[in-house]
Amino acid sequence: MKILVVEDDPTTADFIARGFSEEGHSVDRLADGRSALGQAMQGSYDVLVVDRMLPELDGLSLVKALRAARVATPAIFLTSVGGVEDRIAGLEAGGDDYLVKPFAFGELSARVAALTRRPPLQAEETTLKAGDLEMDLVRREVRRAGRPIDLLPREFALLEHLLRRKGRVQTRTMLLENVWDIHFDPGTNVVETHISRLRAKVDKPFDHELIRTVRGAGYRIDD
Repeated sequence: MKILVVEDDPTTADFIARGFSEEGHSVDRLADGRSALGQAMQGSYDVLVVDRMLPELDGLSLVKALRAARVATPAIFLTSVGGVEDRIAGLEAGGDDYLVKPFAFGELSARVAALTRRPPLQAEETTLKAGDLEMDLVRREVRRAGRPIDLLPREFALLEHLLRRKGRVQTRTMLLENVWDIHFDPGTNVVETHISRLRAKVDKPFDHELIRTVRGAGYRIDD
């Protein structure tokens, strides 16, 4: 296992590095958050052991920056503050575990081993596509053939639902439940109206349609 230890206290860093080395792991050590950010972005580490209070860039900011850059390497925080709010802050920053100082190396080793046994996280999908249509879920933008399409919030939600299930028929009931959170027949044509509005923006200005009606069944979006 390849481990990056980010700890500015030499005694603690020596203690951790020696323990993992004796277990047969490869250990790199850094004493400040900014250097660790660059190293973690470039190196292929199995686990990061990160002190919360670091010079240059604190541990929380370090892990937040890594998660923003889609680096999913498991990270365990080491800290001298162990209040509930502190632990919550560490987890919300993207940390996977939290160990309060002083600690026994055996516990740290067991927690690190547990992190490496977890299945890898799947990268969160941020872009949905169908043919020349593209939806950016982060920017909340839709483009077709490079042209921006202005959608109202419910139209965006409807298109997102169809794109996430591309090629699969979505019935009127499915759309009511998943887009409108309505679990009964409201007795209106709200689905049909919104499909019509969506088609006017997504299909009508272009040379071929993506949103299709499956007679007697529902709707689907295709490439």
